[in-house]
Amino acid sequence: MIGRWSVRRSVATLVAAAAFVLPLATASRADTVLRVGHFPNITHAQGLVAHALTRQGKGWFEQRMQGVTVQWYVYGAGPAAMEAMIAKSIDLSYVGPNPALNVYAKSGGDEVRVIAGAAEGGSALVVQPDENLKTAADFRGKKIATPQLGNTQDVAARSWLIAGGLHITQTGGDAQVIPTANPDQLLLFKQKQLDGVWTVEPWVSRLISEAGGTVLVDEPKALTTLLVARADFLDKQRDLVKQFVAAEQELTDWIVAHPKEAQELVRSELKAETQVDMAPDLVAKAWQRIHWVHDVKREQIDEVVKSAQAVGFLRGAPDLGKFIQAP
Repeated sequence: MIGRWSVRRSVATLVAAAAFVLPLATASRADTVLRVGHFPNITHAQGLVAHALTRQGKGWFEQRMQGVTVQWYVYGAGPAAMEAMIAKSIDLSYVGPNPALNVYAKSGGDEVRVIAGAAEGGSALVVQPDENLKTAADFRGKKIATPQLGNTQDVAARSWLIAGGLHITQTGGDAQVIPTANPDQLLLFKQKQLDGVWTVEPWVSRLISEAGGTVLVDEPKALTTLLVARADFLDKQRDLVKQFVAAEQELTDWIVAHPKEAQELVRSELKAETQVDMAPDLVAKAWQRIHWVHDVKREQIDEVVKSAQAVGFLRGAPDLGKFIQAP
């Protein structure tokens, strides 16, 4: 949940410097600049693959949208990306459904539009193997880390605990849900300072392979990643956004048809953004948890609304008539 409307350009947690952009070297002054955000997560594979190709001077979108220069911005989690969108620092972004829904509801439907799907699955609750944690009730007095307050996994964790009979607040309750940057989650989990982590790939697989964690709750059908646009940008540049969505869906099909090549590009881009060279087999295992999609179903959004309402991040029932809007 975004707690304030004075917005700054967000800093990616996993990037050593501020959120950065990478324009094509061949761009001319006459080019249209399209600013797109994504996270250093495998569930954002479309963004990672396209960013890697832009970095190589072989831009996927640039080759399909003549005269367009794509500038890539990297963020640590959804609320940070949505802050940047509200500030008009970016035009489009890959993001989880909860931060996008939160901004939509807070702005009365004025700020953001879902223009395409991207990924389902790839999120899970990983727990310490020696603590006999089997149900939500077992987490009384325990600590669960999530990527950021109000992000999609943060809402999922709180909703699951509440559904299991625990009283959960933003700062405590029967169990502590602690927003924690993904690299710190891994370190703290290794040190046994966390009982569980609810996060996305590649962190799920890293918690398993590097810290001996086990999956307690898997979310194979969860809506993980959307492609969203600023509402005013969509209104003014609908044809441009339509071209981007068409190219994005073509990219999704390519990723499905060429998993090995896509995984190599993802590994390359994650190394550039996080300075971590992930093993090919780890990325391949993470890949198996994720489904790449074109569209977002209204019933999926309805489930997101219910979860956000259950944890108190969303009050009332927002009018979702403008939320999903294919260009």
